[in-house]
Amino acid sequence: MRRIFYSFSVALILLTLLALNPAYALPLAGDSEALVSGGASHTQGSNTGNFNADLSYGYYLTPGWEIGFRQAVDYNFIHHASDSWQATTTPFLLYNFGITRVLVPYLGIQGGIVWNDRDITGTFGPSAGVKLFVADQTFVNIGYRYNWFFNSFEAARDNRTHGLHVANIGVGFVWGGSGDRTR
Repeated sequence: MRRIFYSFSVALILLTLLALNPAYALPLAGDSEALVSGGASHTQGSNTGNFNADLSYGYYLTPGWEIGFRQAVDYNFIHHASDSWQATTTPFLLYNFGITRVLVPYLGIQGGIVWNDRDITGTFGPSAGVKLFVADQTFVNIGYRYNWFFNSFEAARDNRTHGLHVANIGVGFVWGGSGDRTR
């Protein structure tokens, strides 16, 4: 838990420093985005240590709306038992709020599958975070999402408290079809 606190503290310091930097061009419709991130995850009712790694691709429909695809791996370090892993494959939809040209918070939703060498199940949940642009096409991402697991739609209603909290920090890049970025 301390690692998460320290990560978010560093992120807040970065945010303060970035607010002093010159303005950058925000992503436009037709741009693409790649994000690599890692962090900690926590399963409801568990006291094990967990690590998460993500790789995602997004496409901007408008400067605000972004659709994409995320592949994530969560590794669970279990005390006095065998460690376990799970992979999450999810499409997502985000809305990016361009508050400033440096600070871009977002809210989103994702849904897809979770799998490992024994099982496959469905997942669905909200996500939120902030992109801190450090250059015209480069940003630091601080994000949170909740992966809610279910085997059927009926079970989805009854399993709202069985899921995975994921907090991560990473680096992203924007490129693509928006034309001249030197506004």
